[in-house]
Amino acid sequence: MSESVRISTDARGVACVTLNRPTVHNAFNDAVIARLTEIFRDLGADRSVRLVQLRGAGASFSAGADLSWMQRMAGFGREENREDALALATMLRTLNEMPKPTLAVVQGPALAGGCGLVAACDIAIAAETALFGLTEVRLGLIPATIGPYVAAAIGPRACRRYFLTGERFDAAEAHRLGLVQALVPPDRLEQTAAVLTDSLLAGGPRAQAAAKALIAAIAFRPMDDALVADTAERIADARASAEGREGIASFLERRRPSWQL
Repeated sequence: MSESVRISTDARGVACVTLNRPTVHNAFNDAVIARLTEIFRDLGADRSVRLVQLRGAGASFSAGADLSWMQRMAGFGREENREDALALATMLRTLNEMPKPTLAVVQGPALAGGCGLVAACDIAIAAETALFGLTEVRLGLIPATIGPYVAAAIGPRACRRYFLTGERFDAAEAHRLGLVQALVPPDRLEQTAAVLTDSLLAGGPRAQAAAKALIAAIAFRPMDDALVADTAERIADARASAEGREGIASFLERRRPSWQL
C-alpha cells in the first residue's frame, strides 16, 4: 500500500511533501493530518532542510476533508468533534509557523481544507487551470480552522463573499485576491517552482527564519516606541550573528556566502 504522504529531500535541502491519495483527490483524514503534523514538525527542526515544497499527486492539489472521514465525524459528539478539529488546526499552525520557507505548488483543484493548506504556506504558485473554493457552508459547516490563514491571505472583505457563498473560483481570481502569488500555464509550473526554489536557497536560513518571525511580530501592530525598539533589537541580532557577518563579508568580497556553496 502506498504512503498517503510522500516525502523526499534532495542534496540542496529541498524537501518535497506530496499528498499522495490521487484517487480521492488528495483529500485528508485524521491519519493524514497526524502524518502531516509529524512531517512539518520534523522538517522544521531538521537543520539540513532549507525549504519545503507542498504538492498534490495526480490531477488535484487537495479536495479538503475525505468523505469517509466526514461521515465518521457526523457520528461524533461535540467533544470528539472538538478534539478532531483541534488536530487539524494544530497541523495548519505547524505548517504556518515552520521556521523554513514553504512553497505550495498547486497544479489542480484546492478546495476547502486544500485552500487552507495553500494559505498557510509562505508562497503559493498555481497553474492557470487550477480551481479554488471555500465550500464548507454548502455542507452546513464553516471554514473555521483554515479561516485565520485564508483571511490573512485574501482579507476579510473577500472572505465575506467566498465563506458565505461557498462558490468555486478560478486561478485568476485566486491570484487577484492574493491567495496565490504567481499564475502560470500548466507546462511552466515546474519551471516557476524551480526559479522560486533557487531564489529561496539564495537567502540565509537563519535570516529567513528570523524574517518569518518578524512578519508574525509586526503585522497589524501600531507604530509605537515598543515596535521601534523591537525591530532595532531584531536587526542588531541579525547583524551580530555568524550568518549576518558571513553574508556581509561575502558581499564585500564578491563571493558566494557559505550557505550557497
